[in-house]
Amino acid sequence: MLEPAKPSRSLIAAAGRAIGDFGMIRDGDRVLLGLSGGKDPLSLLHVLLYLQKQAPIRFELAAATVDPCSPEYDPSPLKRYLAELGVPYYYDRQDIVGEAQKALTKDSDSFCAYCSRMRRGILYRIAREQNCNVLALAQHLDDLAETLMMSMFFGGKLRTMQAHYLIDAGDLRVIRPLVYARERQTRDFAHHANLPVISENCPACFAVPTQRFAMKQMLAEQEKTHPKLFASLMTAMKPLMGEPPK
Repeated sequence: MLEPAKPSRSLIAAAGRAIGDFGMIRDGDRVLLGLSGGKDPLSLLHVLLYLQKQAPIRFELAAATVDPCSPEYDPSPLKRYLAELGVPYYYDRQDIVGEAQKALTKDSDSFCAYCSRMRRGILYRIAREQNCNVLALAQHLDDLAETLMMSMFFGGKLRTMQAHYLIDAGDLRVIRPLVYARERQTRDFAHHANLPVISENCPACFAVPTQRFAMKQMLAEQEKTHPKLFASLMTAMKPLMGEPPK
């Protein structure tokens, strides 16, 4: 059995504070982690494994990968890795990329939105099949800030990802325990812990610049001049992250 890597104190603290502030994990929850194999969900996997041992409440943890059949994406090493960690693992393969290419132009951000919606729906199905009542996703503070900028610039709305919400069907809660964590924290942890990061080569996300990539660059440039930028953004976004569902 492989011993989970211990995340940094700062990453644990950020996740723990978010989980507490938004009431994300409750006693007896069965949590399914959406695991693409990227640095962020792998980092969240180890954060949840650590909290599972340390938290005063009991919850179960499993992971699931949705393979959208994008070129050169091979998540197969995750099966052995999760087995070594003792985490139940589920895999579903569907040609989402092929379906999107037929319906959408791949230089459009709608391509990414379509893929995201399809993956989410499959994760909902897996969660239901495995009697999980919570789906954990690994978006972090940088993702929320980029989403806010995109919503304001291109949609004319003050909106970002929610930290914890009940889906429309009413049977699953979705949580994002890393909403207070920075991308550099997951990147540093994944590097130092030598996590088996799986690279993904999506024809939309990697072949052309996207609106999200432009927002990421803009925020990075602004942070050079204003080091407290993301602290301010987190304060501004917190009311937009939603109230914990009852």
